[in-house]
Amino acid sequence: MSPFFVMSLLFGLTFGQTASLCAPSEYIIHVEKRECAYCLAINTTICAGFCMTRDSNGKKLLLKNALSQNVCTYKEMLYQTALIPGCPHHTIPYYSYPVAVSCKCGKCNTDYSDCVHEKVRTNYCTKPQKLCNM
Repeated sequence: MSPFFVMSLLFGLTFGQTASLCAPSEYIIHVEKRECAYCLAINTTICAGFCMTRDSNGKKLLLKNALSQNVCTYKEMLYQTALIPGCPHHTIPYYSYPVAVSCKCGKCNTDYSDCVHEKVRTNYCTKPQKLCNM
C-alpha cells in the first residue's frame, strides 16, 4: 500500500466523526387527544443529520465493533410540557416532549429513541390547530 493511502485511511478513521452533520434541527410535533377540541402544533428540536458509517461488505476482515452503524442521536436533552387547549376538566391536558440540546453520532438507544424509520405519515392534525411556541 502506498503511504498516501495509509495516511488517508488513518485520517478518515480518526477525524470521520467531525465530518458528520448531526445537529439539533427544528421540528413540529402535532399532538391531539380525543377528548380535547384542538390539535397542538409544538415547535421543538430533534437530532437529525448524517453520521459517518462503515461499509459492512468487508465484515469478515473487520472486528465486530468496527461494523456498528452510527445514527444521529441525543447527547443532551430536556423535557418540556405543553398545555393542550380545549380539554374538558376530567382530562389531563398536558403533553411532555423531548427537546434536543445537543446531538452526537453513536449507537441508537431504544430507551429514548425510535431507531426504525417508517414511511407512515402520522404527524398531522385531524382537529383545528393551535400553535405552541416554547
